[in-house]
Amino acid sequence: MTEMSQQEILDTTARCVMQTYARYPIALVRGEGCRVWDAADREYLDFVGGLAVNGLGHAHPTLVRAIREQAGKLIHVSNLYHIGPQAALAHLLVAHSFADKVFFCNSGAEANEAAIKLARKVAKDRGKTDCYEIVTMRRSFHGRTLAAMSATGQEKIHRGFEPIVPGFRYAPFNDLAAAKEAVTATTCAVMVEPVQGEGGVHPADPAFLSALRELCDQRGTLLIFDEVQCGMGRTGKLFAYEHTQTTPDIMTLAKSLAGGVPIGAMLATDRVAESFSPGTHASTFGGNPLACAGGLAVMETLVADGFLQGVQARSRHFETRLRELQARHSSIRELRIRGLMAGLELDVDGAPFVTRCLERGFLINCTMGNVLRFLPPLIVTDAEIDRLVETLNELLP
Repeated sequence: MTEMSQQEILDTTARCVMQTYARYPIALVRGEGCRVWDAADREYLDFVGGLAVNGLGHAHPTLVRAIREQAGKLIHVSNLYHIGPQAALAHLLVAHSFADKVFFCNSGAEANEAAIKLARKVAKDRGKTDCYEIVTMRRSFHGRTLAAMSATGQEKIHRGFEPIVPGFRYAPFNDLAAAKEAVTATTCAVMVEPVQGEGGVHPADPAFLSALRELCDQRGTLLIFDEVQCGMGRTGKLFAYEHTQTTPDIMTLAKSLAGGVPIGAMLATDRVAESFSPGTHASTFGGNPLACAGGLAVMETLVADGFLQGVQARSRHFETRLRELQARHSSIRELRIRGLMAGLELDVDGAPFVTRCLERGFLINCTMGNVLRFLPPLIVTDAEIDRLVETLNELLP
């Protein structure tokens, strides 16, 4: 492919690509660790991490080597046949989680669609013919496909696509009384993010998750954890639910599972997974050799001795520095952080600060209008954290 200049990339994107994203006026062309460069060869520190996808940073040698080796052997075969890297990745996910079985797909939205289907199928298999509703949380985000969008507890996400898929009720996050009221005889599952990401980085109260588990057990309802954004080491544990004593029946993963290669996964216990028999669900590309080789390299790195302890140490440093920043700036209403997933809620519009950080050579994100969100690679260094915080200290009122 002929190499294009940055302006040529911007112009061609505007002319040929559907305008579904409000893009910043740079084109990123290469990366290493937590650094990326645009087509004009300007360097940035990446505190977005591909929206929590680049967990091992950019061009991580272990991941690059695994993808290269697998691409030279076999990129794709149908799930009509057994796939070695898929079996190996499933084994690791099961060995390090509550789950017994894994279904592979291509994204978080697909993983959540699979969870929605499985929850409904389990209810039907258990004789609950009219049991199909799923309770989700206000401010939640579960994806952009029609059912995952409908599960999302944000009206702005639904707007323009009505009628949304029926079968979803919404309860305020961390409000047990409201959740109890929302769960009825027609409820087949409760679906919750242990840390709401797109909703502004809101961790669930451990007592809330525990009470949801008890509620679901009492009502014969499944509990689904959406760990698409908060899983895979993001919170300092391999999975966010490990910060609590609560395990779900179903869990969804994606984003950083293969460090940037598209993949999603739905994990479940045997008792639940048995409702997915041949022909009930499928994904052509799901669990193909290339994606699973990437996922295997990521999982092996995360579970290696010392890696997650390092994430926890860097998370503590990040929180300390952000707390210091909060103490200096009255414009910061609240800091919410779990591991290397942080949100600074401001009392002013957050978008201008994203632009100013970009001008200073930092990639950050704003969600919910006024929450500066930080999702750096798990390999971010204390020195890189310090550079970001010092810049924010100069920019924030």
